[in-house]
Amino acid sequence: MRRFLRYAFFAIVTLAVFVFLNNTDLFVSRPDREPIVLAHRGIAQRYDLAGVTNDTCTASRILPPKHDYLENTIASMQASFKAGADIVELDIHPTTDGQFAVFHDWTLDCRTDGHGVTREHSMADLKKLDIGYGYTADGGKTYPLRGRGVGLMPTFAEVLETFPDLPFLINIKSNDPDEGSKLAALLNALPPERRSTIMAYGGDRPIAILRAAVPAMKTMSRASLKRCLLGYIAYGWTGAIPGECHSTLVFVPINVAPWLWGWPNRFLNRMDSAGSTAFVIGPYNGGDFSTGMDSVEELSRLPKHYSGGMLTNEIEMVAAWLRAK
Repeated sequence: MRRFLRYAFFAIVTLAVFVFLNNTDLFVSRPDREPIVLAHRGIAQRYDLAGVTNDTCTASRILPPKHDYLENTIASMQASFKAGADIVELDIHPTTDGQFAVFHDWTLDCRTDGHGVTREHSMADLKKLDIGYGYTADGGKTYPLRGRGVGLMPTFAEVLETFPDLPFLINIKSNDPDEGSKLAALLNALPPERRSTIMAYGGDRPIAILRAAVPAMKTMSRASLKRCLLGYIAYGWTGAIPGECHSTLVFVPINVAPWLWGWPNRFLNRMDSAGSTAFVIGPYNGGDFSTGMDSVEELSRLPKHYSGGMLTNEIEMVAAWLRAK
C-alpha cells in the first residue's frame, strides 16, 4: 500500500510539474507590439446600453452626438483607421439585385426612412434611404442626424474598392446558407492576397458553407466559438488545440481569459500556430459575444505587454489609452 501511495504521489507531482511547465508563460516570447485593435462597426453613435435587447432600436436612444459619423459607412471606416484601428468590423445583407449592402439592422425601420426587411430590397432602393433618419437623443424631440445619411449605405464592393488593402471582419447577419454561398463567390473572385485580409463570422449555417468554400479564410460562428473555448478549457493543458480552434477567430471574453491554459502568451502562440487570431472582448454574462473592451476599467484587466487582439466599440478611447501607456 505504501509503495502504491508513493507511486501515486510521484505521478501526481509529475503531472503537476508537466501541467505547469507546459502552460507557464516563463520562457515564452511574443512579438513586442501593441495589441491588434478591431473596431466593431467603426466609429458610431453611442447609445444607452441599459436594458438593450436584440429587438431594441438603438438609434432611438443615442447619447448626445459628439460627431456626425454613422456606423457601417465609408466615412466611419476611414475615421476608424485614421484613429488607430487595425481592422474594422462591418455588417452585410444580400440584396435582391445580387449585391451586399453594408448595414447593421435586419430591418430598415429603426435607423432609416425606409421600411421592411433589409435583404428584401434592391441596392438601388437602399441607396435612396437616409440612414441617419431615426437617430434621436431626446426621445424624438429632435433628430440631429436626419438628412445627413442620404445615399450613405455602401455596398461591400464599394468598401473593398475604397480600401483595397485594409483588413475587415464581416458579420453575416442571417443563418441562411445561401448567403454563405453568395459571399464565397464574391470572395473567391478576389486576388488571394486580398482575400487573406478578410475574416467573417455569423450564423452557423452560412459560416459552414463559407468555411468549406473558402478554406483558407478565418471564420467563426457562435457554436464554433463555444466548442473552441470549452474544448480548450477542458484539455488545452496538454498542449493539444481543439479542431474548432484552427483557422478561426477566437473571441475571448476578458472574464473568461484567466481560465484559458497558458493565458496570455502561450495561449496566443498556440492560436497563432493553429492559424487563428484571438481577440479579447468585453465580459461574457450569458448573452452574446458582441460586447467590447469599451472602458478604461476593462482595458486595465489586460495582461501587461498584451500583444493579441482586442475588440472595441470605442476605438478613439482605446487608441488614446494605448498612446498614453
